[in-house]
Amino acid sequence: MELYDVMRTTFAAREFTDEPLSDATLFTILDRARFAPSGGNRQGWRVIVVRERTTREALAALTAPAAKRYAAQVAAGDNPWNTIDPPSVDAATIEKTPTPVRLTEPVLKAAVVLVVCVDLKVVASTDQDLERVGVISGASVYPFVWNILLAARHEGFAGTITTLAVAEEPKLQALLGIPRHVAVAAVMPLGRPVKQLTKLKRKPVADFAVRDRWGGAPLTAR
Repeated sequence: MELYDVMRTTFAAREFTDEPLSDATLFTILDRARFAPSGGNRQGWRVIVVRERTTREALAALTAPAAKRYAAQVAAGDNPWNTIDPPSVDAATIEKTPTPVRLTEPVLKAAVVLVVCVDLKVVASTDQDLERVGVISGASVYPFVWNILLAARHEGFAGTITTLAVAEEPKLQALLGIPRHVAVAAVMPLGRPVKQLTKLKRKPVADFAVRDRWGGAPLTAR
């Protein structure tokens, strides 16, 4: 596929057919994805390929608590899990909120699940002393994660970047034998999508790109 076509049609897939994704095809996907950039070219990403049913069930269970919080905050009109605005729902409300099946089911029904990790010993976290949640470490792993989805799209497969289970990272580490200095960046279900979307809804460039400073004139094509 032409690059721009891949970029414009790679969507977050959560519904999959029963078609398997072979190790050979998965190897090809990862072989292409590995050319993503990372800080100092240290390539601190690691991938755990999960096919076992019992492990998938455990991953789905670890996704549930954060999924319930997400659903409760959406229902209350919050922007879920943001670190700036305090949530308007309490723990009791979250606990009685049903777990959204659409957020846990992909881990069970996808052909394979990738748990993508990053070694924090080899990333440059230049925002570590700022008084906010760190995001810079992601620059050394999420280009690789996105490359996986682009390569999967090229091969006719699809998936999504999920992070809800990461709220239970210590339990994830125990489940999969991940060292404490290795962070979980994404849990990615991959498979053949039930439907391939080709018209994605995104904001126009002028809505998010401005000239010279915050609040500057919108960037246009001319």
